[in-house]
Amino acid sequence: MTVRIKICGITRLEDALLALELGADALGFVFAEGSPRRLTPEQGRGITAELPPLCARIGVFADEAPRAMEAAALVAGLTCLQLHGDETPETCRALTLPWYKAHRVGDGFDLERLRRFGGPAFLLDAAAPGVRGGSGRTFDWSIARQAAAYGRVILAGGLTPDNVEDAITAARPYAVDVSSGVESAPGRKDRRRLQLFIERVRQTEARHGSGGG
Repeated sequence: MTVRIKICGITRLEDALLALELGADALGFVFAEGSPRRLTPEQGRGITAELPPLCARIGVFADEAPRAMEAAALVAGLTCLQLHGDETPETCRALTLPWYKAHRVGDGFDLERLRRFGGPAFLLDAAAPGVRGGSGRTFDWSIARQAAAYGRVILAGGLTPDNVEDAITAARPYAVDVSSGVESAPGRKDRRRLQLFIERVRQTEARHGSGGG
């Protein structure tokens, strides 16, 4: 299988359509407080209503109640939830929509944590003091390779057109997730960087074979 590509932090319809045109598989919309890319559910709907029907539309939430996330997802037209806070396994399993948990990888990260949450996939991001995600930092990608024993790995954290080949080669992920690495400003995607990122993912597949999916 090919490595899936998720472009996160979408705030404009033109960026969403561009990402899909260039070959992205999924789009991410941030509803978590404190993010410069945060949307309201109504703003999200204004974008998703104009997208092709088979596009994966992922909502990023942090520490919200399950019913509140589901209500927002219904308004925003989402197909899946990414939980990026300190949610418990019980909170995640209470959801009736598809979901996956984001885990912040730092020193001493316990891979058994992935087993406790379960699910067919999870996202690995870099831990950074005071922020839940979008720090632009990377982490030791060999951990992602080990984590594949627990499910499909969505690799995030500081990915750019310049390092995504090394990241895929080291981690062999199911998918890669990029936000700030393809932006000219928070929430504004840069066409050249976006195109280069996607091209380099596909070139890496051709040189090194498929990812972990």
